[in-house]
Amino acid sequence: MTPVSRRAFATAAMTSMASLLVGCGGGDEAKQTSRATQGTTGRATRTPPPSSTPVKAARALGRSVPVRLLIPAIGVDTPVMRLGLAADGSVQVPPITAHDRAGWYRHSPTPGQVGPSVILGHVTVGAYGDGVFRHLARLHRGDRIEARLENGTRAVFTVSSVRTVAKADFPADDVYGNVDRPELRLITCGGPRTGDAYRDNVIVFAALSSTSP
Repeated sequence: MTPVSRRAFATAAMTSMASLLVGCGGGDEAKQTSRATQGTTGRATRTPPPSSTPVKAARALGRSVPVRLLIPAIGVDTPVMRLGLAADGSVQVPPITAHDRAGWYRHSPTPGQVGPSVILGHVTVGAYGDGVFRHLARLHRGDRIEARLENGTRAVFTVSSVRTVAKADFPADDVYGNVDRPELRLITCGGPRTGDAYRDNVIVFAALSSTSP
């Protein structure tokens, strides 16, 4: 990442990340619920940290923006849009539309670069129903994730860990902290739902396992 990107990445990691995607497809009511529940506590369902579940790493790739994401185990095949920072310094989320898409946080590494590449998606999209990451929590260690890049390369990742954590306990260091190999983070909402809001975040940790042109 460039110095500017690193600063933006660190800024987002330190600003209200516990409330990331808290509305998960809701409207104004969900945003109000988000503000009201940022301090909510809850017990996190944790698996061992990603570093304790090693995946054989492939050689890192150069920078190329992701354009599509495929997760065969849960039937995901989605275009990937670019996301930046919202006015309050938090990470943007994909818009609420009938044709829901995942979004890559553009201040994170691209999939296959050294570091944690971050892709977000909704679990539900309001009146439109299920979001693109509706079944993200069903993934297991060893499942395959493929990111197709703008330059034609396919970066294949293997899931090392799936964690469901309370938003109040969002593990920013684990998600956004420096790593010495290419890794992927997929993030959505999960856990109990009240109205349009969810208590938890589901986070998938994966490591680059192979590449192909």
